[in-house]
Amino acid sequence: MSGAVQTGYAPPTGPDAPVPSRRRWLLAATVAWALLLALLAWTSVRDDPPTVREQRTLSEAGPLVDRAVGELVAAAGGAVLELTPPQVERGCRLTPLAEGATLSRSAVVAAAEGGERQLLDGLADRLPEDWRAGVRTTPDGLRLRADAGEFVAVTGRPAGERRFRLTVDTGCRPIGAGYRHADDAAAAGAEVAALADALRVLGVPAETEPELVTARCPDGRVARTVRSDTDLGLKAQVAPLAPLATGGPVLETAEAYAYRTDRATVLLDTSADDPHLAATTVCS
Repeated sequence: MSGAVQTGYAPPTGPDAPVPSRRRWLLAATVAWALLLALLAWTSVRDDPPTVREQRTLSEAGPLVDRAVGELVAAAGGAVLELTPPQVERGCRLTPLAEGATLSRSAVVAAAEGGERQLLDGLADRLPEDWRAGVRTTPDGLRLRADAGEFVAVTGRPAGERRFRLTVDTGCRPIGAGYRHADDAAAAGAEVAALADALRVLGVPAETEPELVTARCPDGRVARTVRSDTDLGLKAQVAPLAPLATGGPVLETAEAYAYRTDRATVLLDTSADDPHLAATTVCS
């Protein structure tokens, strides 16, 4: 019989060689390292504060936004014209595959004639020190910028003649459970009566449930704005409102008229993009 190996036939190789102990040790070490990394990641997610904005959801950032608006209102004091309704905008992209949303809340303030810089500088000085608030001049006008913490930005920019919009913005976040505004309404205040009086003299029926926007101030009191989006049309005139004011107007421009009663500030906004009537009490 020939000793040649037949074509296509593999000779037996014998029993498998035992895995060297060094290889087994490396395999065990790799598995242990992977388990340790997984444990550290789980602990970090559970216990560590967020290190990027995308780690905190809109529902988690909402209370901070509400507190920041309260800080702004308290710092602005009598310059506050109104609180605007919260805005949640969906559709921003966290990643190419993940959709998020932004939450923003605003307060509108009025400056005295020629006192725009003084208003914003005073605001910046009265805001919490760790916000690092500052004011600068840009090609588009004065800007206030601050950091409320946890990746929540605060800005102030012109919103018409002698008006500034102070905005607290989360940037794009995971939606989570969504934003739910804290119930700070409590009992109706002087703002409700002030709005009803303004509607009455303009010949518009008072609303049974005008839109209410609130913010809790740092001292625990509440700022409130009641707002009517009723189309005033030709009834949006200043003359009927003037007798309701205690003192002269707070603001009188081509698009806005504001005055104070004993306890509230009333704003008539006739701008084309958002005409409305609002009454506000600050930290009362």
